[in-house]
Amino acid sequence: MSPDKIFARYFSTPKQMAYFSVVVGLVSALLFGGLTSLMLHNKREAGYDVLTKDIRHYLDTFFHDLHVTADSIQPLTAADCPLVSPELTSRAAFNVNVRVFVLIRQGVAYCSSATGAMSMPMNDLIPDIDLNKNIDLFIMTGTPMMPGKPTIVAWFKNPATDGRGVFTTLNANLIPYLLFTARQSEVLSMAIVVGDRALTTLSPEVVNVGSLPAHPTRIAALNDYPIKIHLYGTSWPLEDIQLSLLTGLIFGLFSGVICSYFLCVRMRPGKEILIGMKRGQFYVVYQPVVDAQKLEMQGIEALMRWEHPTAGMIPPDAFIAFAEAQQLIVPLTRHLFALVARDAQELQTVLPPGAKLGINLAPSHLHAPTFKDDIIAFAASLPPHHFKIVFEITERDMLKEKEAMSLFSWLHAQGFEIAIDDFGTGHSALIYLERFTLDYLKIDQGFVNTIGMETVTAPVLDAVLTLARRLNMTTVAEGVETREQAKWLIERGVNFLQGYYFSRPLTLTQLLSWSQSQNSHNFLKDVH
Repeated sequence: MSPDKIFARYFSTPKQMAYFSVVVGLVSALLFGGLTSLMLHNKREAGYDVLTKDIRHYLDTFFHDLHVTADSIQPLTAADCPLVSPELTSRAAFNVNVRVFVLIRQGVAYCSSATGAMSMPMNDLIPDIDLNKNIDLFIMTGTPMMPGKPTIVAWFKNPATDGRGVFTTLNANLIPYLLFTARQSEVLSMAIVVGDRALTTLSPEVVNVGSLPAHPTRIAALNDYPIKIHLYGTSWPLEDIQLSLLTGLIFGLFSGVICSYFLCVRMRPGKEILIGMKRGQFYVVYQPVVDAQKLEMQGIEALMRWEHPTAGMIPPDAFIAFAEAQQLIVPLTRHLFALVARDAQELQTVLPPGAKLGINLAPSHLHAPTFKDDIIAFAASLPPHHFKIVFEITERDMLKEKEAMSLFSWLHAQGFEIAIDDFGTGHSALIYLERFTLDYLKIDQGFVNTIGMETVTAPVLDAVLTLARRLNMTTVAEGVETREQAKWLIERGVNFLQGYYFSRPLTLTQLLSWSQSQNSHNFLKDVH
């Protein structure tokens, strides 16, 4: 007898399904609660030891890398600020946890990666830093540019020349999140301690060490740097019992719900997406890409949208992430190919020959066994020799380096172009530029939004554009929303612009209408 018939025979009514689900939930609650109560105490103590070791290793690596970076900057202290300011800004831009690097000469801060030339005695700026030490740390409540944002100040003395050195401010508020996200269940609270000051998860403000709980469960300290991490937890048996009961309750409810869901719905994860593709719930919108010099539409980016019949519009980030998690990104991308191919005949009426057609590709599709066949089939479905296809590689997952190099070479050999999408928002952007041959660098909207704003991250966009020019990469700025942003980007040599200032993503019908009514030279009449 098949499984479906067995289920139909023994669980043919909602009442039977509910009874069975309750029994499964109770058994799961007893099983998992009992196992948790037996194992929790020993695992808790062992977990504290492992966590302390990992934190110490993290801090060692973090400050060693920072020290190496500071040592590489030390030679800049021999030169005046105008000569080294661009290099200093570049170094700060590509160090994620660094707010600013400042050069010190004879006890005076004279050059900042954020503000350029300055002149301020260190005794006035940070009186508690000891410039006679080779390395010193201090916790501040904020900086002039970011008041109210606690930071760790790190001083590195120039080993070759007295009176010179480098200090930097760090995004200290990120460190607890990075350290404890994966293991929050083991620790009730924590504190970063430097001298007599501390940052703690119990308060958003800088506090004195004396106000911290008296007996930390573990302390992670470094030999070479004056910083400690205090961890606070508990080994009370009552909490173990409570956690065991909670674990049993959660697993019992989870098992009962899953059982009920399986019996009642019998749908595998991701079937909603497959049904949506089958029933035409997905559609494509096209966002114009404008040539920065001609101020004419020279291409489009194809973007998938999902209008669910009951949930309404599903955000792209949500359904794309879910599709990747359920290994459905390949069929979803093939569906995108099919929808674009269906529109291609009409698209060529509004796009000139050689126009760019941007298509997003996830790394998981790039490494799929059917990738080459999918690409060849997609290219064959389009009008011949009209569109220049640009595959935009997203950064949700890391690329497999050797395989990606081969695939990129194959794509180039087939006449396709490659862009890195949303540059700077993922975890691998610089690695991509270093190791792969890419044609386009798409600047994320987050950088474009800093134009005209005096923020710590504002210099990053200049550094990105400089990097692109040195690598001979074509640049595309995304998220352009104002005339000022467009003018700034054009003056700095950005090749293409894309964003709401020109047009929102449009359906095919809207794009055809927009193209007919839009005078291309009305985009930015007074920009030049």
